[in-house]
Formats: sequence, structure tokens, C-alpha cells
Amino acid sequence: MAQNGRVRVAVDAMGGDYAPEEIVKGAVLAAQKGDIEIFLVGPTSILEKELARYKFVNGSSIHVVEASAVIKENESPVVVVRNKPDCSVVVAAKMVKSGEADALVSAGSSAAAAVSAIQFIGMVEGICRPAIVGSLGSFAPNTVMVDLGANVDCKPHQFLNFAIVGSVYAKRFLNITDPKIALLSTGSEEGKGNEAVREAYSLLKNSGLNFIGNIEGNDILSGKANVIVCDGFAGNVLLKFYESIGGHARDWTEQKLKKYPLSGILVKLLFNKLFPATKISNETEKRGGGILWGVDGVVRIAHGASRAPRIASAIESAKEAVKAGVIEVLKSELAKFNQGGKL
Repeated sequence: MAQNGRVRVAVDAMGGDYAPEEIVKGAVLAAQKGDIEIFLVGPTSILEKELARYKFVNGSSIHVVEASAVIKENESPVVVVRNKPDCSVVVAAKMVKSGEADALVSAGSSAAAAVSAIQFIGMVEGICRPAIVGSLGSFAPNTVMVDLGANVDCKPHQFLNFAIVGSVYAKRFLNITDPKIALLSTGSEEGKGNEAVREAYSLLKNSGLNFIGNIEGNDILSGKANVIVCDGFAGNVLLKFYESIGGHARDWTEQKLKKYPLSGILVKLLFNKLFPATKISNETEKRGGGILWGVDGVVRIAHGASRAPRIASAIESAKEAVKAGVIEVLKSELAKFNQGGKL
């Protein structure tokens, strides 16, 4: 952290569907809360012009860091990182590695952010690939899933990594002392699932974690498990389906009640304000969601379509992750497994 105790966050100002306007606006919103220093990374001339709209001067609580290159749509993340060392997400990752920043936030290409983080920040010892953890919101407030999209094809040992990461998340963000770990599969019996899941079952069973066995899709929201482990393919599909439920349920209800005009007002109130699934993305972000776990530094991935309020939330959650010391806690947990020869 900075000498004044503020958390320093490097923001990829050119990443995202609405960059740089909404990214800069979100940074301003986050900076107004205080207790933070923000480094907007991108072309100086563009960013200073955007900052001036909010009467912010480069060098106050928001600083502009020059990065001239921009990632184009459909560019390979690996090629970008190799051939564009001065693109905004790479420069931001290097700032975390050098200690100039405590965290990185990007709403740009998740793959580019992940590749930059792996290459320039590095991985925590004992973890080979980063993972994304997320809360399931109001329907299952004490349950998280991992991985939510960083790893599509997984080896058995990665599921053990995911379980450890999820356990740390549950302890730090949900305040659960001994999280119950479950493996998502096609049946509750030990022999169910594909080969990777079956082998992962054995690793988790002998891990020393509070492993309760397999869990099926109909038990995801039951609260039976605090951490549900799966590969990123299943996790990402499930999360996006879950996030869509509220909107589809609202539209269906409005269609069924369209002959009663006044009911439309009540339906919108019910689903927009009360129905839990419509709020899952927002709730997840406030509880440390979107962090790229396993990287040796706090890296926060925001939705590409994020507007200013969600960028501000992403910056805030990155700040809270730094304050919570999640990297140090993860290293401590992994050290226990290394001592036991289980990694």
C-alpha cells in the first residue's frame, strides 16, 4: 500500500465495451469514496481529457499512466501480450508486479488480463492456473462456485486447487470457519462423472478439506455445500443461465398478466427489487466476485459491458480484497498442503 495507507489500484482504462468514458467515470466514483489511489492506464492525452470533465487533475487521488497500444477485437491474447508490451492491461499488470500498484482491475478481454497476470505477476506457488470464484447471491448466500470460466478443460489436480481457493474465499468473505466442499457431478455417488471428476473425487477425499462428496445440479442452491467445485465450462454456463432467470421470469409473468395493466407495475417491483436472481451479478461483485484467484496479486475481472457504477464496484472489491489479505491467506493455506505432500 501507499505510505498514506491507501490501496493503489491500476485500472485498465482502455478495456471494456464503453472504455474509456465509463471506465474513467467509474474511477472517479470510486475515488470520491476516499481511502484509495487509482492509476488509469492508457493514452495520456485521452485519459486526461476525460478526467477534466469531472474536474479531476492528473496526480490527485487519480493518476494517469501512459500506455499507447490498444487491444483490437479478435486479437489473440497471447499474441497481444507478446507483441504489445505497452498495451494498457500489460502495463497495469507490470505495475502490480513491481509494487507500484496493489491490484489490477480490467473490464477488457478476460483472456488478455489472465495471460498478462500469469506472465507478469506470476502464480502463487502450488497453483498452476488461475480460477474465478463467485457467490450465488440471495438464493444461496453461503455458497460459492469455482471455477466460473477461467479454465474450460481441467486436470484432476486443478479441482483440488479450486477447492482450496474456494475454501479461502468462504472463510474470508462469508466468514465460514470450516467450509463444506462438494464436487459438481452427474450423481451423488463416488463413481459418477467424467474421468477428471472421478479422479478429482479421490484427491478431495484425501485432502483434509471438509469434503462432503459429489453434489448434483438440483442441490446447488440447497445450502448443502459452501463451496461447489467444477470446471470453468460448466461453471460459466451455469452462472450465465442463473443470471438470466430473473429477467426471463419477469418477462414471462408480464406476458401472462398483460390483460391486467396495473399488474405490470407490481411485477417490475417484485422482480427488479425483490427477486434474488436479478441481483446476483451485483451481489457477487460486492462479495469479492470476479477476482482471478491463484495469481500472486489481486486481479479483478469486470464485465465487459460494465458502466461506471459497476466499474466503481469492481475497484472497491479489489480494494477490499487487498485489505482482507486474500493472497497471504491463500499462500498460508497452500503451505499446509505442501507440508502434507498433498499438492
